[in-house]
Amino acid sequence: MKIRILGCSGGIGARQRTTAILVDDDILIDAGTGLGDLSLEDVGKLRHIFLTHAHLDHVAGLPMLVDTVFDQRLGSPLEIYTQTETIQALRDHVFNGVIWPDFTRLPDADDPVIRFNEIVAGDRIGVDDREFLAVAVEHAVPTVGFLVRSGEFHVGFSGDTGANTTLWEALNAVPRLDALIVDVSFPNAQRPLAVHSGHYCPATLAEDLASLRHPSPIWLTAMKPGYEAQILEEVRAVLPGREVRRLMDGDELLL
Repeated sequence: MKIRILGCSGGIGARQRTTAILVDDDILIDAGTGLGDLSLEDVGKLRHIFLTHAHLDHVAGLPMLVDTVFDQRLGSPLEIYTQTETIQALRDHVFNGVIWPDFTRLPDADDPVIRFNEIVAGDRIGVDDREFLAVAVEHAVPTVGFLVRSGEFHVGFSGDTGANTTLWEALNAVPRLDALIVDVSFPNAQRPLAVHSGHYCPATLAEDLASLRHPSPIWLTAMKPGYEAQILEEVRAVLPGREVRRLMDGDELLL
């Protein structure tokens, strides 16, 4: 399994892109502005998209992606897996014929370019030899993270979340965890804002991470632009002895 980070920032600016993660060459986790760096050839290989939630930094690239693959997907829709609330938000506010065409009915309802698949926390979705477990997390809107398995390898992705127990229970239930990509959007000085908006800061992450039994590398994502170095320093200070890295656009994890 190859994981390529197309975007992992909590905002834009200075060539930073928001969340989009490519799994092998046919699956996306989230569809933020990082999609814009894919070649047309790479875009044409996409078959499945797993969305954590409806916030713009995680779906902003989806409308343009769907438009780009319109001719290529005829007879074989692009499959989108996400919660009911996210589907409804996309139907109401994006694919509504005003902001963007309703591609679930184009070119017609029997042969759409995209197809929504409703999932709930606890669902396991198999795509060839890979499995995606949807895990409930705590955010400002209904959100799931994903635990991705390929063979014996497991990678956890928190999506956007604040303090919770469900993510850590799911991670502890697998025999090994090879990498954890986790949202830490704000520095400790902005802890009230992090809690209010449903994100981790270094201190709250450390409190929850104490329950994780796996000594896996920790990759920090969704950091607000301009705070990356401070957040990384603060996380390393509260997690001595743990392997903590800042996720960067273009990073690749090979498992």
